[in-house]
Amino acid sequence: MLTRREFLAGTVAAVGAAAAARIGAGAAPSGPATPETADLAGLSDHLYVYRGPINVGVVRDGQKALLIDCGDGRVAEALAAAGITTVDQIIFTHHHRDQACGAASLAAKGARIGAAASEKDWFDKVDTYWSNPKSRWHMYKQHPHHLMLAEPLRVDATFADGETFAWGPATLCVLATPGHTDGSVTYVVEVDGRRVAFSGDAIAGPGQVWDVHSLQKGTQTTDYHGFMGARPQLIESLGRLKAAGASALVPSHGRIMNDPPAAIDATAAALDRCYDKYVAISALRHYFPKLFAEYAGRKDHMPIRKGKEVPACLRHFGTTWMLVSKDGAGFVMDCGNAQVVKEVKRRQAEGEVRSVEGLWITHYHDDHTDAIPDFQKAFDCPCITDGSVAAVITDPMAWRLPCLSPNRARVDRSTADGESWPWHEFKMTAYHFPGQTLYHAGLLVEGGDLRMFFCGDSFTMAGIDDYCAMNRNWLGRGVGFDRCIALLEKLQPTHIFNPHVADAFDFTSEQYRFMRANLAEREPLFGQLVPWEHANYGMDEPWVRCHPYEQQSARGGEAAFDVVVTNHSTGPRTFACRAVLPRAWKRELLPGATYKATPAGLRPGAAGLRPGEAGVVTAWAGGEAPAKAEARMRLSFRLPEQCPRGRYVIPIDLTCAGRELPQFTEAVITA
Repeated sequence: MLTRREFLAGTVAAVGAAAAARIGAGAAPSGPATPETADLAGLSDHLYVYRGPINVGVVRDGQKALLIDCGDGRVAEALAAAGITTVDQIIFTHHHRDQACGAASLAAKGARIGAAASEKDWFDKVDTYWSNPKSRWHMYKQHPHHLMLAEPLRVDATFADGETFAWGPATLCVLATPGHTDGSVTYVVEVDGRRVAFSGDAIAGPGQVWDVHSLQKGTQTTDYHGFMGARPQLIESLGRLKAAGASALVPSHGRIMNDPPAAIDATAAALDRCYDKYVAISALRHYFPKLFAEYAGRKDHMPIRKGKEVPACLRHFGTTWMLVSKDGAGFVMDCGNAQVVKEVKRRQAEGEVRSVEGLWITHYHDDHTDAIPDFQKAFDCPCITDGSVAAVITDPMAWRLPCLSPNRARVDRSTADGESWPWHEFKMTAYHFPGQTLYHAGLLVEGGDLRMFFCGDSFTMAGIDDYCAMNRNWLGRGVGFDRCIALLEKLQPTHIFNPHVADAFDFTSEQYRFMRANLAEREPLFGQLVPWEHANYGMDEPWVRCHPYEQQSARGGEAAFDVVVTNHSTGPRTFACRAVLPRAWKRELLPGATYKATPAGLRPGAAGLRPGEAGVVTAWAGGEAPAKAEARMRLSFRLPEQCPRGRYVIPIDLTCAGRELPQFTEAVITA
């Protein structure tokens, strides 16, 4: 996080050069200059940047302003202090809540709203997203992203790529720069002899983007398999931005860049380096070799290992492995659809299996869990899994995760890491195995000379299954895949099994070392790519989440949930959060209250419900987390007696380590 001093320092050269050019030409300002403040930095006589939780562009024409994005709305305070009385227009680079959550009150005072035509629906029709079950369950698409407005915002004008328009003393050109979102645009502003590009989140700084998970996008398959899939699109956008010839780039997050070509080249190179490191050990090479054709035969990438013959005690169908004992007992692993139940019944009827004695669940994904209730009706046997998996599949409403099934499962035995038990001629040992997802289990089955490890979807012969950032694949020693590989090194299984792969496989000692070395290199490499204290803040989308994510509450009743923050930093960190309640609730929650014309801002300390720019905000709740641990902060509020029935999105403001993150995550309340 840049301090205001560091941010303003980045503008000094640009402001000085512009002033010198004007003086040398004998030109006088054509309008009243805006006095600089700690929050408002001047780029020229009519062009300013408000430094809040995001950078807001301000074009001035007398007492009127056009804003490029508006953040949480606090820009209004700085404008008023500078003598600007009217926000005439707000135009948005993209639809994310942190860009636009303060716009409603400004629109209510007459500000006209403009956005890219391709993103119009994600401003004024957000209800169609939040009410769509496809945005909640069985999610294999991440576009559009759920960081969208909680309530609709009218759009008065839309823009197309290449469109140019005048406002006051300035000319603005719209440049399509997709990547961070599908419809992201840059506004190239020409005013006072300068050309400045307001580039949204296309770039955060030289060699940096705001986050990695927003680049999740499918090309040959779904978004789910598209880790950094928007990288080529973003690099192309950066090339268009470079060709625009701006003298300065103003990102939504980060400092002003006064050498755009160098900043853009560094970012494109950093994206390529990081993606190359990902591909080198990607398990996805086994499933979709055409996706990585340009990397085929690379000597610095791990070779794809051949499969092994499956031991006679195992059966494979769909995404299920079944272990069969010498006396005909069956132990089933995963049940993704009703066909699994039919297949087990068929084998039972034919005498191949005399009984079903257990159901093991490798991880929470729907193609492994969707038919668990059907299986439990058909077979009288215990369901067993790691505690992290059990927490998700027994209460799916509490979670927002990709590939999540709404079908609630019963878990009869929740295992601890390293817990063992006998089963017929085999010994079974359960492990927490945070590979493909954080909510994942591993199972070692030992019998005779066999040491069979069931890794779920975490590995194939090609490497690690870390192709969806929303699965929470952490980087670092002793966490995520590093932990999983270290465990396999220790256990030395003779066979490894993935439910999607019909063959067994294993890895050599050299391959284990190669994969761990790759992950160790990624931690600083991705850490340099994002402007956070650790790479995982930019990689791990749900590092801030609400639990439960969704709940039903009676009108007039209380809703309560925890805001859970994962501290990926190397030292302890303090956090604070509050809930932003729907605008429609304002009058009933605070009868007779006088609402300020300026927003409350993200400044912890106030107690009780009080007016905020988007409606009503709860009191701040605070917490502290040790390094690499979680903090839980409890928020609660009472629903109005007369609120209409329906689903309400409750955004969460967060502060952490000097950062202010407006409406950074959300919970859902059904009344």
